[in-house]
Amino acid sequence: MTTAPAAPAAPAAPAAPAASRQAAVDAALLVLKSMGLSPDDLTAAPSNRPPVPTFAEYVPVVAATVTPGTLRAYRPYWRRTVEQWGGRHLDEPTPSQIKQLVAYVKANAVPRRNSRGGHNAAENLISALRCLHQRAVDDGLIDEKDNPARKVAKGRRLPSTRRALDDARLAEINQVAATTGDDPELDALILRMHTETACRRGGALALRPQDLDPEQCLVLLREKGETFRWQPVSPTLVAGLVQHAEERRAPSNGRLLRYRDGHQITERRYDGLWVRIGRELPWVRTQGISTHWIRHTTLTWVERNFGYAVAHAYAGHTDGKGDTGSATTTYVRATLTEVAAALSALTGEPHPLAGPEGGQHDSAG
Repeated sequence: MTTAPAAPAAPAAPAAPAASRQAAVDAALLVLKSMGLSPDDLTAAPSNRPPVPTFAEYVPVVAATVTPGTLRAYRPYWRRTVEQWGGRHLDEPTPSQIKQLVAYVKANAVPRRNSRGGHNAAENLISALRCLHQRAVDDGLIDEKDNPARKVAKGRRLPSTRRALDDARLAEINQVAATTGDDPELDALILRMHTETACRRGGALALRPQDLDPEQCLVLLREKGETFRWQPVSPTLVAGLVQHAEERRAPSNGRLLRYRDGHQITERRYDGLWVRIGRELPWVRTQGISTHWIRHTTLTWVERNFGYAVAHAYAGHTDGKGDTGSATTTYVRATLTEVAAALSALTGEPHPLAGPEGGQHDSAG
C-alpha cells in the first residue's frame, strides 16, 4: 500500500517584535561600550558645536589672551607643538602621543645653567598643553572628558637646588655688578631692588615711576598671577629709583628701569648680567646662580629673624589657590608694618612704616 507523503513542516513563528527590538538595543549598547560611550553621551552632544580647530589655528587664539608672563613661559612649547602637530585637530592626539611628544622635548631640551636633564621642559610642555586644551573646553570646542592633556601626569617635581647665599658671596656678586659692564649703575640698582624686595624678575621689569611712593618708601609690585602688593623699600633705594627714572626719562606709566639712551631694559639685561658675573666668579657659573637666588637669600633671612608669617608676606605669597602655605596663614597674616620692620632690619635704615622695634635685629649685610 502506498504511503502518503509527509506534510511539509510548518514555518517557524516570527520572533516577537519586542524581543527583536531588545536584541538590537543590546547590540547597539555593546558597540557604544566598545567606543567608550554611553547613551547619555549621544543625547548630550550638541548638534551645533563648531568644528575643532587645528593646533596651528588655535595656538594664536590662546596666545593673544594670556598674560605676558604666561606667554613667555609657554610660547616655546606651543611653537614646538605646532611644529610637530600643526595640522592636527586639538582632539586628535592621545595621551600616549602626548607622552611621546614630552619624551621628544625632554630629550632635545636646550642645556642651560639651571638645566635638570630636560625635566623642567617636560613639565612646562604638559602645562602648556593643559592651558591650550582647557581653553578649548571653555570655548565649547571639546568636552572635558576629551581633554587628553589632563590624562598625562606631570611627574614628581624635583627639589630645588637653590639655597640662601652667605653675606660674603652676596657681596662678591654686588661688587662685580657695580664695577664691570657697560652700565654698572643700572646693574647695581637692579640687584639692590631684588635684595630689598625679594621680587621676581617680572616684578622689577614691570615697575613704573607711578608705582613709587617716596613719602612712605613703598613700591607697587605687579608679579605673576596678576598679583599686586605694596612693598616697603629703604629711603636709599626709593631715592635711587626716582633719580634713575628722572635721568633716563622714563614716562610715568612706562617701565622704570632703562638704559642711558632711554630704552627700557628686558630680560636680556638679566641674562647678560649673570653671564658677566659668572665670568668673574666661576662659582656663580658652576652653580647656576640667578636672580631667584637673591630672592631665596632675602626670604631665608627674613624667615630666620622674623618668622614664617612675615616671610610669607614679604614674598608676596597669597592665601589662595596654588599657595604652598597652610590655611593657618589666613589667621597669622603679617601686616605691612611688620614687613617694613623686617626691611629696616635687613638694610639697617629706618623706615617710616616700621614700628618702634624696627631695625632691632642685626642687618644682613
